[in-house]
Amino acid sequence: MAHVASPKRFGLTSVTYPYASPQLHRPGSAKKLIIKNFEKPKLPDNYKQQTWEKLKAAVVAIQTSKSISTSQEELYQAVENLCSNRMAAFLYENLRDLCESYIKENVHQFLPESMDSIYFLKLMNEFWQDHCRQMIMIRSIFLFLDRTYILQTPGIISLWDMGLDMFRVNILSNSIIQTRTVEGLLLIIGQERNGQTVDRSLLKNLLRMLLDLQIYQEVFEIHFLKTTEELYAAEGQRLMQELEVPLYLKHVDRRLNEEWERLLQYLDQATKKPLIQCVEKQLIGEHLTAILQKGLDQLLTERRIPDLKLMYDLFSRVKNGLPQLCSHFNQYIKKQGKVIVSNPEKDKTMVQELLEFKDEMDVIVNQCFQKNEKFLNTLKEAFENFVNQRPNKPAELIAKFLDVKLRAGNKESTEEELEMLLDKIMVLFRYIHGKDVFEAFYKKDLAKRLLVGKSASVDAEKSMLSKLKQECGAAFTSKLEGMFKDMEISKELMIAFKQHLVNVKMPASIDMTVNVLTMGYWPSYPPIEVQMPTYMIKYQEVFKKFYLNKHSGRKLSWQPSLGYCVLRATFPNGNKELQVSLFQALVLLLFNKKDSYSFEEIKQSTAIEDGELKRTLQSLACGKARVLHKNPRGKDVEDDDKFLYNSDFKNKLYRIKINQIQMKETQEEQSITQERVFQDRQYQIDAAIVRIMKTRKTSSHNMLITELYEQLKFPVKPSELKKRVESLIDRDYLQRDQENTNQYHYVA
Repeated sequence: MAHVASPKRFGLTSVTYPYASPQLHRPGSAKKLIIKNFEKPKLPDNYKQQTWEKLKAAVVAIQTSKSISTSQEELYQAVENLCSNRMAAFLYENLRDLCESYIKENVHQFLPESMDSIYFLKLMNEFWQDHCRQMIMIRSIFLFLDRTYILQTPGIISLWDMGLDMFRVNILSNSIIQTRTVEGLLLIIGQERNGQTVDRSLLKNLLRMLLDLQIYQEVFEIHFLKTTEELYAAEGQRLMQELEVPLYLKHVDRRLNEEWERLLQYLDQATKKPLIQCVEKQLIGEHLTAILQKGLDQLLTERRIPDLKLMYDLFSRVKNGLPQLCSHFNQYIKKQGKVIVSNPEKDKTMVQELLEFKDEMDVIVNQCFQKNEKFLNTLKEAFENFVNQRPNKPAELIAKFLDVKLRAGNKESTEEELEMLLDKIMVLFRYIHGKDVFEAFYKKDLAKRLLVGKSASVDAEKSMLSKLKQECGAAFTSKLEGMFKDMEISKELMIAFKQHLVNVKMPASIDMTVNVLTMGYWPSYPPIEVQMPTYMIKYQEVFKKFYLNKHSGRKLSWQPSLGYCVLRATFPNGNKELQVSLFQALVLLLFNKKDSYSFEEIKQSTAIEDGELKRTLQSLACGKARVLHKNPRGKDVEDDDKFLYNSDFKNKLYRIKINQIQMKETQEEQSITQERVFQDRQYQIDAAIVRIMKTRKTSSHNMLITELYEQLKFPVKPSELKKRVESLIDRDYLQRDQENTNQYHYVA
């Protein structure tokens, strides 16, 4: 076939240019060159059909994977020639028919029912890959058509889109083929979910095919998500019964990671959100309550940090997951805390257990629950709830725990560790409603530490005082600060007193130290009268005269129950120094006169109260350091017992501390402290009622009670408030309205 040059877009019909002739040339003149009878070249009559046949042969060769006899350049030029001669529509229609007929001819290979699913998918993938490759090669030949006629003509699609449309209409619109394709894909994915190794590249290619054909969502995704939901719904129900919660959580995490892997490998990213939500809903969301009831308490009790962290991560993915986890966490803390607080048998270890429990819950919130503010708040609320389930006792025990730690000081821990412990105790202190109970017991114990010199660190004492002041205000710590001030003034006073003793003739050489206590700052102590040696009484009189000369108008009251002494003791086996209470010293000093005394003789000589004397003798004759013998032997002291000087006393230490009875709180002391707190609360309630009524003049009962709850800083029952109102009415501070008994008036 002869090659036909492409027609020219512009034909030359005439040209004019200067023409020089030696004979005819005259300056300023020009000649025109005229070409007559120019005609546009004509295409052969059979050019259109011949060219198409050549192009058709090339297309068929591509479809049948045979070699093309004509060069691609020549084919491209042929397409350009047809398009340039207004044959583009003819070319497009014929090419479309040719491609469509080829696809229709191959539909039959996908229809046999006996075909294996995997083989079917491989055949489909192979045909799809061939189709794409063919369309790319065909488009490269018909590129001029694609870029001119198709681009400029509305209503027709590009060659590539035409190929996709033909494949979609003729192959995957067939219900049988479409169903088998989707079922095959779901079958392979199901096999992979069951742990089998599958051909992921096959899945990726076929799912990409569905995406390219724009039928991925309607044909595949809907069925895929439905299958996924059914699978995990059944799996969740089954495994919740079979597995322990930690194993179940790990299984859920593994399943989610597997689905993420599928999204990365072959699923479309648009499927990510519905797929992950489906898995989370069926494996987590549907079993929130069951997971929490079955396993949360165990995980918390065993402090299984990784499992709790995983639970938090998984629960954070679903609706209401974290609120439910937070609620059950709150219930667990209350339940465990109530066991610690409500059991009187745990009183000795309550505070230490609470501190350890708080530390453990803090670790869980910080490490497992990502310091979530809601979990921090629920931790605080739960502790505050259970600590106050047993009124007053936790406050008392926290004060006593502090007393032990501030006595021990650096013996048990470094300064930094003690400071950290004080901070932790302050956290528990914040949860307590009855802070006045804590104050009463803390003040009583602080008094003993200061008076007996048992505070291990003044810095630690003042640090604790600073923390209390920062937490509760200056009014809360004013009396405690006054106690420290009294001790400092007493030190200065004793320096002056010892200088005064130089000029006073005394009957014996005693190093006496006196602490002068301001009554309003210190706990109230019952007055006790005892008989002391005359030289001790002489020292008291000298100090009293010395003090009153400096501070006229004041009254001194001695408190022997708070005194302590150091005695130099002589035993056949060696001399010792005995650190004892004043009561113990009075008893031991009697044995300078004779070696044996009956209980009644000691009682008459010292005038110590029966119960106190029995405890004192018990410490001297029945404890570890037995400087006296008791006859008859036994742990308890009776009225008819006798006591003898122990000449065989031995001890490897030179200075011996004999257990001081006054350092141990008696039940009576505890009751007195609690009664004092109760009375103080009554005074505070009365003052608050009067203050409110003085401002309002008139108030209803309910309004008054509401304002009282806002002002009072300790827990109180409505019945107790009502009693205080009645008391104030009886004392003419308030008056009940004659017409409305629930209305009160302030009596000016």
